[in-house]
Amino acid sequence: MVNSNKIASVARDVLLAPVYLYQGRKVKRDTVRLPEPNGERHGHIQLGKSTDTLANTEDKTKRTLSLMIVGDSAAAGVGSQTQQEALVGNLMPILTQQSVINSQFASLIWSLQATTGHTSFDILRRLYVLPASSQAVDVMVLSVGVNDTTSNVSVGKWQQQIEDIITIAQRKFGVRQLIFLSIPPMAQMPAIPAPLNNFVGAKASVLDKTLQQVCAGTEGVTYMATDFPRMIEEHSKGTPIDIKVMFASDGFHPSSLMYGYWAQQLAELIVKLLNSSAAELSSPAF
Repeated sequence: MVNSNKIASVARDVLLAPVYLYQGRKVKRDTVRLPEPNGERHGHIQLGKSTDTLANTEDKTKRTLSLMIVGDSAAAGVGSQTQQEALVGNLMPILTQQSVINSQFASLIWSLQATTGHTSFDILRRLYVLPASSQAVDVMVLSVGVNDTTSNVSVGKWQQQIEDIITIAQRKFGVRQLIFLSIPPMAQMPAIPAPLNNFVGAKASVLDKTLQQVCAGTEGVTYMATDFPRMIEEHSKGTPIDIKVMFASDGFHPSSLMYGYWAQQLAELIVKLLNSSAAELSSPAF
């Protein structure tokens, strides 16, 4: 059966193609190029420090939590002034305050492997050349999809490269929990004007749905649907706000404010996954 809505959508896009092309070139020309923020890209944090002898003895039986953030400019923190204000800088303090993490682990080692402009192919290539860590990675967080959207990567190629990323992450790095962050709502980015924003947003939505399907069908892989309405609600406290406050000065990348809320939601998911893993390990076998 012919899908009339799809036909109408294709017809509209064909008619608006010259507009999309003009606006796309203008956005590329006029958008401010923000640098990746300075700051640490790896670290080792001691957890639950105590002067109590018994507590210190127990700490020696705990292992180290290994966390790796991989991806594009959002993972790299573009839009913030320093890494402390970016995703990783907001995430680490939240994680170190979680009782489930302090009870299971003696320390936390983390690394940031992210570069502006990276597509799923670039990330796959990076994982191939990156040396394997000395211990298995407990949690790997992936931010990918925006550059695949703007570079017009096909759905089939996108799916294959996501599946390849999962394979190398699990086989080479021993990743126990792999988290893919949802592609952001590109239609709401202030830097992208209408009607181009709806066209780009629709493309991003198609890739995001494919990402969800791959994650849902793969063990040890989780799709995190970033709750942007919750971010706005928590910030506004019932008062109408301009969504631009959630974006950096380029109108494209997250602002430090958004990174903070994003880190909070990510930390909640990481704690949930670690709790589930701990429960499975402690459950008796029958």
